[in-house]
Amino acid sequence: MTLPLASTTYVEATWILIVKSVVIFAVIFSIVPLLTVVERKVLGRFQARYGPNRVGPFGLLQPLADAVKLISKEGFRPENAVPFLWGAGPAIVVFTGIATLAILPWGPVQDIGGTPVGLYGIDVPIGVLYFFAFGSIAFYGLLLGGWASGSKYSFLGAMRSAAQLISYEISMGLALLGAIMMSGSLSLVSVVEAQGSLWYVVPQFAGFLVFMVAGFAEASRAPFDLPEADAELVAGYGTEYGGMRYGSYAMAEYIEMFVISGIAATFFLGGWMGPGPGWLDPIWMLVKVLALIFVFFWIRATIPRVRYDQLMSLGWKVLLPLATLNVVVTAILVTVT
Repeated sequence: MTLPLASTTYVEATWILIVKSVVIFAVIFSIVPLLTVVERKVLGRFQARYGPNRVGPFGLLQPLADAVKLISKEGFRPENAVPFLWGAGPAIVVFTGIATLAILPWGPVQDIGGTPVGLYGIDVPIGVLYFFAFGSIAFYGLLLGGWASGSKYSFLGAMRSAAQLISYEISMGLALLGAIMMSGSLSLVSVVEAQGSLWYVVPQFAGFLVFMVAGFAEASRAPFDLPEADAELVAGYGTEYGGMRYGSYAMAEYIEMFVISGIAATFFLGGWMGPGPGWLDPIWMLVKVLALIFVFFWIRATIPRVRYDQLMSLGWKVLLPLATLNVVVTAILVTVT
């Protein structure tokens, strides 16, 4: 049973929030390994070859083998590294990614066993600002990791990350601003509820495209994976990391990809909206998120890495003006109508 929309303002019990936190951790640490094997399978099919097919049935246990390999690797820290900051870098990016997942709405408030429960971690009235705040903190994890490694390759990768993330965050914010003006709220739950009659991907198609392209750069995914360009920087900010510290950076990339897809589905694809009874709401949201994640895989398999000057030119000369124009047009239409 779905409760009235006004009930989304209620205060949940502490034990419910604790259960939600455990569920978010359990889901993300389960789905990230699956995404790695799915991506390798998809890339294999795009490139006319097999993906993982030796470890477990259909290669499904390959993520477990990778995790055991990373965990069992001997730890090593460069002599020139700054110990505390070098170790804090991977932890920061993982923490901020998981914290951002808390605001993704998977459904409205539902009556579960006689207790009203919102199908989201938290519904803060400044949900968009929450998203960008934690995204900005993640930037420090990359910068600190690269600088504290004491390696020129790592430092160059960190500086690329700084310039790239700052440049594309502006376009991402402006891309979401059109949907925010149409919904009249910064709450992600309210934005989804405002799309009951029309998903914002229709009137905000330009904003959707800008957000997705900027999302590739924010997640450092191909063709915008310049901070870790192996042909130039060995592995960028992660060059001096091994074992699970290296695995943490890799995991953070997949978490960021999941977050970007979740935000795009929330603001432009109607979030949990879909045909059928209310218990299908989380499934519809998951389908939309996975469809957008597939686009990440598709682009990686088809488009080569761009040059760094092309990356920055696209962000400042194309995406930023387009996002600004979209905001101006949306503001005029919202005012007039």
